[in-house]
Amino acid sequence: MIISRFIMSAALVVAAAELGAQGQPIPAAPAARPAQPAAPRIPRAAASTRASVAVLVDSRFDPQEGGWFGALNLAGPARIVIDYGQPHLRGRSVIGMPGVVPWDSVWRTGANMSTQLSTEVDMTIGNTFIPRGVYTLFTLPTRTGWKLIVSREVLQWGTDYNPSKDFARIDLRQRTLAEPIESLTFWLIPTPESPPSTTFPHGVLKFAWGTTELSTDWRVGPK
Repeated sequence: MIISRFIMSAALVVAAAELGAQGQPIPAAPAARPAQPAAPRIPRAAASTRASVAVLVDSRFDPQEGGWFGALNLAGPARIVIDYGQPHLRGRSVIGMPGVVPWDSVWRTGANMSTQLSTEVDMTIGNTFIPRGVYTLFTLPTRTGWKLIVSREVLQWGTDYNPSKDFARIDLRQRTLAEPIESLTFWLIPTPESPPSTTFPHGVLKFAWGTTELSTDWRVGPK
């Protein structure tokens, strides 16, 4: 009898323990962490810039009238503009560097889009007559001298050079600079003339990068 009561008591204790366990709340699964927002994109400066240089001629030549607008009290002035992509040295020695300014290969003479010459007057560069219009400028660097290439093809990517579109190839003067120029730079430098000079506007076209400077002469009108 005593044994039966003991067994019954043990059974009741086990049942109570099971009921107690079933009555406990099940712990909730840990909540998922909210997704972290993506870091904002920080804008970066391009490796090259864009620049332009212009010279203003205080009147335009009208071929139909046979004279200059300034003398005829008509609108002016006229512009000669070079617009170009401007690469930077960033510690490199670029002249003769493969993939940048290699020897004996046509160079875009700038960066990205082609370098553009726009002239609203007939002009002469070096000894070559350039009718008014829009052109692309390239150069051919060699160890024995540089040439400026004037192309009739325009608005193309700078490396898309087509030799069949050459208008002229012009010899350039070369000079080594004592201090390097960090960014490719073009200049159109007019030569001052004192009245009553009858000489047409003229000056020097030059560009430099690193320690290399190239130049030639320009003037309005035929040579």
